[in-house]
Amino acid sequence: MEDPEGGAKPQFDGASAAGRKDGKKSRRRKGKRGGQSRIAGQSAQHVASGDAGEAARPSDDAAGNPARKRKRRRRGSGEGAQQHKNHAERHATAEQQVARVEGEAASSRRNRRKHRGKRGLQGRPLAHEKGAGQHGHAAPAQQPSARGESPKPRGAEADNRAVRQNEREQRPHFEHQWPDELYAALDLGTNNCRLLIAQPTRPGQFRVVDAFSRIVRLGEGLAASGRLSEEAMDRAVDALRVCAAKLKNREIRRMRLIATEACRQASNGEEFLQRVVTETGLELEIIDRETEARLAVSGCSSLVGRETRSVVLFDIGGGSSEIAVIRIGDSRLNRLANHITHWTSLPVGVVTLSERHGGRDVTPDVFEGMVLEVEGMLAGFDCPAIEVDQAGDFHLIGTSGTVTTLAGVHLDLPRYDRRRVDGIWLSDDEVSAMQAKLLSWDFASRAANPCIGPDRADLVLAGCAILEAIRRRWPSPRMRVADRGLREGLLTDMMADDGVWRRHRHRRGQRGK
Repeated sequence: MEDPEGGAKPQFDGASAAGRKDGKKSRRRKGKRGGQSRIAGQSAQHVASGDAGEAARPSDDAAGNPARKRKRRRRGSGEGAQQHKNHAERHATAEQQVARVEGEAASSRRNRRKHRGKRGLQGRPLAHEKGAGQHGHAAPAQQPSARGESPKPRGAEADNRAVRQNEREQRPHFEHQWPDELYAALDLGTNNCRLLIAQPTRPGQFRVVDAFSRIVRLGEGLAASGRLSEEAMDRAVDALRVCAAKLKNREIRRMRLIATEACRQASNGEEFLQRVVTETGLELEIIDRETEARLAVSGCSSLVGRETRSVVLFDIGGGSSEIAVIRIGDSRLNRLANHITHWTSLPVGVVTLSERHGGRDVTPDVFEGMVLEVEGMLAGFDCPAIEVDQAGDFHLIGTSGTVTTLAGVHLDLPRYDRRRVDGIWLSDDEVSAMQAKLLSWDFASRAANPCIGPDRADLVLAGCAILEAIRRRWPSPRMRVADRGLREGLLTDMMADDGVWRRHRHRRGQRGK
């Protein structure tokens, strides 16, 4: 005779099931196998009790009538009978397991830790196996606990709780702190189109979830014609379509999309932004020069050390260059931009300056001519001299493609690596040496360098000329390089305005209590 769930039926006391005449005794022992309870559940994680009294089921009631559950298991014959029997046993076991789970949460956690290595990667339970009756194998029984009690099966409900708990433990802390609070910042400049999507983490910081950057040269030919060309607008719209797709695929809590000098200067700037709305759905705002300077400072605030008392921060763009003089003093405010005492925006950038003087073949005389032009613009900037009390309390911070390119060439990187460039210090002598090296290279040599490339080869020396004029106005023994700028400033301001970091501190304090 075949046991429907376990193959050939074992013998007890030397007699087979066919030879027993006491049907009730046979049925009572039917649930036993070598002293262990048989598993009736479908999952390999549904464990059986080792208690013999609990495994045995009452077969008759007081009146001698067969029990209802026993009748259901004996009901039917032929095709489909076995399936009905397995379903009944499975249903009964599941009800008992769910009832037992409620009072055994602590025991379940101990069992999960004990058997975590057997459940697959990261402690997650394996997928439920098919029922034992379908494979002809019974699930293994679990041994009694040290207290002499039979361990209780966790059931599907406890399994699901274990999965959820393990997933929470595996996530970084900030992901389940603000799972849906994503912020986006887009900066459409004279030369580049850049997008950042980020999530707040520790106070004052965030994690970049997605990013995009493309050289579009929106301001190409603007100085001569005063208008954005059709080719430049087409390049910018193509890049903005990519940004729109990235924003559409994520649930963004708040975003800010800005346009800078090219759209400020162009007579058809507003017309171009209306085309952007029509073709991409993105609504960009043209910010003024003061806002641009403050955003650049906000984006670089984490690079200004506590010992610093004065900083000159500059952002060399494609069509304009923003400069902010920051005096911190003895007490530092939460927002570094609130320490700006003087600022200016020069109507010159790497694109406009290279177009006026030529960017491909730059001789020392041409380079000096560019420097003198920028120095003349800085002469009209009314700013008191910065008093340096001691070494280290004043320095320059540069945030632009020019200074990051100089840092990459200085480090002799085989390819540009933001992680190695952002925050690096360059001495005054090192900056001078890098500028002299770039000036000695021809256009082909600059284009062949992996940190410059053909897209910037005709712009980098114009940026160095602007940098040289700033260094002559504010001499400093060192300069810090920032691979960050307006996008980071936009993100920082939006997160601070929404108070996400204050909520983080509040929640952390609640957890500590």
